[in-house]
Amino acid sequence: MSRVLKIENLHVSVEGKPILRGVDLTLREGEVHALMGPNGSGKSTLSYALAGHPRYEITEGSVTLDGHDLVGLEADERAKAGLFLAFQYPTVIPGVTLANFLRHAVSNVRRPDRKEGEDLIAMREFRKELRDQMDELGMDQEFARRYLNDGFSGGEKKRAEILQLAMLRPAFAILDETDSGLDIDAVRIVSEGVNRVAERNHTGVLVITHYERILTYIKPSFVHILYGGRIVEEGGPELVKALESQGYDWVREKHPDAARAEDELEAAAKPHAMV
Repeated sequence: MSRVLKIENLHVSVEGKPILRGVDLTLREGEVHALMGPNGSGKSTLSYALAGHPRYEITEGSVTLDGHDLVGLEADERAKAGLFLAFQYPTVIPGVTLANFLRHAVSNVRRPDRKEGEDLIAMREFRKELRDQMDELGMDQEFARRYLNDGFSGGEKKRAEILQLAMLRPAFAILDETDSGLDIDAVRIVSEGVNRVAERNHTGVLVITHYERILTYIKPSFVHILYGGRIVEEGGPELVKALESQGYDWVREKHPDAARAEDELEAAAKPHAMV
């Protein structure tokens, strides 16, 4: 049976300010979706709310994975259920090596009933798998001994995120502006890594982005335009071309109610970095 991530009538507020105002989206295993929208439209809000960030309050609607409610789960429980978020701005964790972080994360995700202090995945097995995945991503093996994201370049941080994706093998991966701050070569390398992982594990992928360039490598079959806190247009790759050639003016004209909401969101987003 195909695995399904279903978002219905999702409303999300940040510090009491409504950002998402009724988002509906269904993602099935193996599908690649793109979510596009201008700054402040709520794209990152959606990703953080799905992942369980406490600052993003779901006030209405539902999120289910294979029919099981995710809204009532903590962030780690959502990860164990099969959800993965690649951050736009990955967190620096000094003192914790990438390898040590991954060994604990992999152990917890693959053994969701594991209690803290119980055995981790066997070191020999883990090292071999980590080495193989790093080779596929063209990463130096010494990289695993560095502290997580500490002193990493933008490209190194994003490769580390894709390495996590490869090791954790989630059912669904949300890529929150993974192309942000990357040059074209880094975008290609990261995208190729995503494609390999998704094909191998039948991962459903939601690519959140402003730009067309990453979508030339990670090719979506479904494209959604988020505007004014809700999805106003859905289609295929032709929507990407329309945004690239015309911007969002046509969306604004076609959806005046959403345009007014977008203006409100833009004003509300100014104090917040992650909207």
